[in-house]
Amino acid sequence: MFCRACAGEVRGARCGACGEAPVLAHPEAATLAIAHLDCDAFYASIEKRDDPTLEPHPVIVGGGKRGVVSTCCYLARAYGVRSAMPMFKALKLCPQAKVVRGDMRKYVDEGRIIRRMMETLTPQVQPLSIDEAFMDLTGTEALHGGAPAQSLIRLQNRIWEERRLTVSIGLSFNKFLAKTASDLDKPRGFSVIGRAEALAFLEPRSVATLPGVGPAGAAALERNGLKRIGDIRAAGPQRMRALYGDWGGHLFALSMADDPRKVDPHGERKSISAETTFFEDVSDIEALEDILWPLCEKVAARCRASACAGLTLTLKLKDARFKTITRRRQLPEPTVLAHRIFETARELLAGDADGRTKYRLIGVGLSDFSDAASADKGDLLDAETPKRAAAEAAVAKARGKFGKGAVRTGRALKAERED
Repeated sequence: MFCRACAGEVRGARCGACGEAPVLAHPEAATLAIAHLDCDAFYASIEKRDDPTLEPHPVIVGGGKRGVVSTCCYLARAYGVRSAMPMFKALKLCPQAKVVRGDMRKYVDEGRIIRRMMETLTPQVQPLSIDEAFMDLTGTEALHGGAPAQSLIRLQNRIWEERRLTVSIGLSFNKFLAKTASDLDKPRGFSVIGRAEALAFLEPRSVATLPGVGPAGAAALERNGLKRIGDIRAAGPQRMRALYGDWGGHLFALSMADDPRKVDPHGERKSISAETTFFEDVSDIEALEDILWPLCEKVAARCRASACAGLTLTLKLKDARFKTITRRRQLPEPTVLAHRIFETARELLAGDADGRTKYRLIGVGLSDFSDAASADKGDLLDAETPKRAAAEAAVAKARGKFGKGAVRTGRALKAERED
């Protein structure tokens, strides 16, 4: 048993060193080393910290009435508000909520600070997003003078003391169970799933608990009577493979608490994207293009910040009836250029924007990443790409020094004026 206040070992109901009562008690707490750290309602918590007048109120971070909820605080969640929910629905559930537009740069900076704190415990930190990451603390006992669980308790308390933000931690023997554990006791939770109880813990849980199983996947499994993780285990590996191929075999392994994935600090990001929901439905192709351009700039900036170039471009549209359309195209070479992203996305858009169909959302993204240093070099027949790459790099440098408004394109200004 470890004290949640000072991380010391506890022999009784209270910590003998500091007298505090909260205790982390688990038979395997001293031997497990794979952790998942997740910041609690990250964007909303930062807004409440920075503006104390928001503290007693439900807070929603997101766009206008036609937008969606990026995240919300736990008070808003008590009314049924959830991430990715349409804003109009969220405000109907919780009309007294305070809506904050949000500041992604501020959130990214805060995420980097917390990540550096994590890296003081171990170099084996694998970010999943700006507010969550896996950690492997194997072999750190001598360095930090205690079990990984004790180091994680100290980290959790340090983040609160220095950043005034709470995080929840899951500790287990693999990534799947560590991430599952971090969701069990939010906010500021610390949960452990050990080897001894893993199978029994998983058996009654919904198949949606498994990583990679979304609503469509869960529905496909349920059509074959597989509603609980225990159902997958009972089906056996052969039937799961017969029904779903390699995916079925993978799900069976997870049902047995078997997840061989290592914590990889250099794990590749799957995609970088940006999207927006319109205040009113849009059918005009020129208007859609004007909205598309700043999204392409945003994706290019995020790729440049991550030092990665994308080979596959994805265009996303959602029409007035909420039908989602996705188009993909592989580029001739990886890119970080907003211009190239835009030109390709515009070609894809032309196939669906007929001037009659009304759309409520547009998005663009890149995937299949490689090192940005080798991207957008052009060749003997393409002298324009290196020039454009140099120009966009100069624009990015100016914006980084003087702010986003330092250099603006005519198309972006036109879109803002019309908006």
